[in-house]
Amino acid sequence: MATAYQSFNLHTTPEKFYIEACDDGTNDVLAIDRVSTEMTLTGRKDVPPSAVTKPICGIMGTIRLVAGMYLIVITKKRKVGDLFGHAVWKAVDFDVISYKKTVLHLTDTQMQDNKTFLSMINNVLTTDGFYFATDYDLTHTLQRLSNTSPDFQEMSLLERADQRFVWNGNLLREFIAQPELHKFAFPVIHGFIVMKSCCINGKIFDWIIISRRSCFRAGVRYYVRGIDSEGHAANFVETEQIVQYNGGKASFVQTRGSMPFFWSQRPNLKYKPRPQISKTTTHLDGFQRHFDSQIITYGKQVILNLVNQKGSEKPLEQEFAKMVTNLGNGMIKYIAFDFHKECSRMRWDRLQILVDAVSEMQDDYGYFLVDGDGKVLVQQEGTFRSNCMDCLDRTNVIQSLLARKSLQSQLQRLGVLHVGQRIEEQADFEKIYKNAWADNANACAKQYAGTGALKTDFTRTGKRTQWGLLMDGWNSMIRYYKNNFSDGFRQDSIDLFLGNYAVDEADGHAPLHVQKDWKFLTLPIIMVVAFSMCIICLLMAGDTWTETLAYVLFWGTASVSTAAVILFNGKEFVDAPKLVQKEKMD
Repeated sequence: MATAYQSFNLHTTPEKFYIEACDDGTNDVLAIDRVSTEMTLTGRKDVPPSAVTKPICGIMGTIRLVAGMYLIVITKKRKVGDLFGHAVWKAVDFDVISYKKTVLHLTDTQMQDNKTFLSMINNVLTTDGFYFATDYDLTHTLQRLSNTSPDFQEMSLLERADQRFVWNGNLLREFIAQPELHKFAFPVIHGFIVMKSCCINGKIFDWIIISRRSCFRAGVRYYVRGIDSEGHAANFVETEQIVQYNGGKASFVQTRGSMPFFWSQRPNLKYKPRPQISKTTTHLDGFQRHFDSQIITYGKQVILNLVNQKGSEKPLEQEFAKMVTNLGNGMIKYIAFDFHKECSRMRWDRLQILVDAVSEMQDDYGYFLVDGDGKVLVQQEGTFRSNCMDCLDRTNVIQSLLARKSLQSQLQRLGVLHVGQRIEEQADFEKIYKNAWADNANACAKQYAGTGALKTDFTRTGKRTQWGLLMDGWNSMIRYYKNNFSDGFRQDSIDLFLGNYAVDEADGHAPLHVQKDWKFLTLPIIMVVAFSMCIICLLMAGDTWTETLAYVLFWGTASVSTAAVILFNGKEFVDAPKLVQKEKMD
């Protein structure tokens, strides 16, 4: 089994960085020249005594900004738990260190641009959910790892990783190109991991959720929808539920992802922008690429489309159904379930309708199971691919219900549950289960939409509550603000981090400075002044009520009219990405 080094010391001199591997029995030191940026392998004897030393937990990689190259290191980690005897860590703090000793060679504009790019990198690094292991491959499911060759087992973690889930892949390009340096770096995934030691019937077992967020077509809620030309879906997340008991292991995998055709939903100050389906793109090519790769990776596909079947979401549901029919692939089944209609007026018990409808298919697809002797007893032959509009709130509720049904069978097969016992009756475990899935929802939602998930009161308690509705309203308001006024910066941050945009030192004109139209500054000021005058006129009444009414009507009309003009030109007032060309949508 290939491994990476576990602990390091960073020695810094004016000329070089020396990253010393501190594992027992090794003398390896990675030297990085701060001028030429060359990376070489050396020994401890080459580290100058004058170097400034501090311990680090790992290397995220390197990136080029306006001021030159930067080294990104993990400075703090927290243990999540042990997966089959391998420690799994959460990276909780980072340091971004410049190769250059000064930025005095930059112009004022370049210094400001460099500062902006640095804040973008830090914006991604401070988004919760980075995990790694130094001696286990977190990027693959148990089933994929069981179906590998001896050659694969001998590969380094960087070589064998599933590139869809390596969030520091762009940062590690220099390391990947030099095999002798592979032990100094490891893949870092983004998403959510929870590991719990649980007890039912006096039997202690490990229960784990791993959600892996794809770095292909990654981004934020409204700026990344649908698929790209390669068939990568927005907000694609692979979620694996794992059980380990008495040497036996079981795994159940589900996926979520945006509806895989070309559509967009650009923010425009409206609470819910109307989705637009592209009229100039051939959808079937990208759609087929998406499902070809899904079938190769996961087997048969059951699509659970949870969007509304009326209003602005209806055309999307119809397009999805039409695409499946046109593709005519017997490996794909399509099920539309109008979540909001079926569960309206707090009738969340009706979710059982969908669970029952797919029960036979879930039994047929099964799950992955290995006995205590390492013998594979069952393989999972298909997956459920769930989606709503964002692939967050409704999606997570359904995934948690399907995962519970699978877990019920797995625990019985492993001998934890007796015949006839149900998970719902195990109060202590049920609480752990529900809270973990609600935490999974929150993690995925914060990474994509900027706030915690909606509907988590049902996931945590099994019922919809008035407090839950109130919290959903609060989160919806926060989402509205972030989606309209800060998500352009978040999207730029992700594109820079993942290498979708590369900074060119020779180019002195970074696309960070967009000249705003006069309306951007003038209209909001007019609206605020008019609204303020309206309130003042109400509080400071004139000599007669008709005079007061006239002033109130005048300023009220001015504020409403200005607000209407702002809303009409909404796309000019939102925070849009600047670093990559917007997709052209009809």
